[in-house]
Amino acid sequence: GSRGPLPPLLLVWALAACAARASEITFELPDNAKQCFYEEIAQGTKCTLEFQVITGGHYDVDCRLEDPDGVVLYKEMKKQYDSFTFTASRNGTYKFCFSNEFSTFTHKTVYFDFQVGEDPPLFPSENRVTALTQMESACVSIHEALKSVIDYQTHFRLREAQGRSRAEDLNTRVAYWSIGEAIILLVVSIGQVFLLKSFFSDKRTTTTRVGS
Repeated sequence: GSRGPLPPLLLVWALAACAARASEITFELPDNAKQCFYEEIAQGTKCTLEFQVITGGHYDVDCRLEDPDGVVLYKEMKKQYDSFTFTASRNGTYKFCFSNEFSTFTHKTVYFDFQVGEDPPLFPSENRVTALTQMESACVSIHEALKSVIDYQTHFRLREAQGRSRAEDLNTRVAYWSIGEAIILLVVSIGQVFLLKSFFSDKRTTTTRVGS
């Protein structure tokens, strides 16, 4: 016999498996290095590239996005973070690269999120003659709320990682500065001791000559 409609919760899981593709990666980018990524995209697909430098130097990186013909769609130099949305003009492999070639000794950590396509609605409106049930409406609300929670968690984790990196970098600089001050103070103190010793030694020699 014919099967009835899927229960709402099962339908949520079934549609979630068909959601838009998303690549979310955090990677290491050494100094004088360039890292490229490739994504097969169909024509007319809306895509969003978002990136942020988490650690290293001035927290900046070069980013470049090209279509299958090599046409540059996006290019920014020494950006700390940015977001770019575009619609694929043709089928093919799109390439986006992150470059740290302008840095001679600074290692970077970069995060990016590349979203391909849009999430389909949980309950498609086609072939429906009735409005969403209370259970279906609750599922949609929960789904949207969870997406917002995931986005907020990601951004807060990135801010936490960047803040920790800045704090550790500042702590290292303060430690080196303190060590430098201690060394300078020690050298000045030793220099003063030798200077005073030499001063009194010369004075004693002069007094002895005058007395004789």
